[in-house]
Amino acid sequence: MELSNWAPEHSDALREFIAKGMSYSEAAQAINSRFNTFYTRSAALGRARRLGLGVDDRLQPSMPTKPADLAEIAEPRARDFRAPALLWPAPVFKEIKPVKLRCVPVEPRHLALIELERGDCRYPYGGDEEGEAITFCGHPRRPGSSYCTPHFHLSRDPIVPAERAVSTVSLRVVEVA
Repeated sequence: MELSNWAPEHSDALREFIAKGMSYSEAAQAINSRFNTFYTRSAALGRARRLGLGVDDRLQPSMPTKPADLAEIAEPRARDFRAPALLWPAPVFKEIKPVKLRCVPVEPRHLALIELERGDCRYPYGGDEEGEAITFCGHPRRPGSSYCTPHFHLSRDPIVPAERAVSTVSLRVVEVA
């Protein structure tokens, strides 16, 4: 036996209304008015299907029984096509010139990572190809930077000022009593 929140008298009334030819919406309204319930059309339809009432439209074939004419499929009709309501303009692409790379007048020492000393420039060279070793500049680096002065300027945007003015701050040491 199937568990349901439909009372047996409600199911009997649904059978009666469907047998009279009422729609599922009308049957749900009639049951609601008779028994003071709140069944929807979908609830009545689902209950009727579970009770085996009416024709189950899920068992009907979804495809038409008449095969389509190949001429109707192959040749599109002009009236089937509509122009879009709003045509977007195609974007215009401008030709971009390749960026000219800046050169640095420094001949790197090509040191390996383990050969670098504390004050050496760490600007990398190589590693572009698969298996190519990466070496470093190795010249004395600029104070406050990991690079020597030419590589420091090379790594900065030429439009933006290279450095900000650094102010010196004097600190006063106060003795705690």
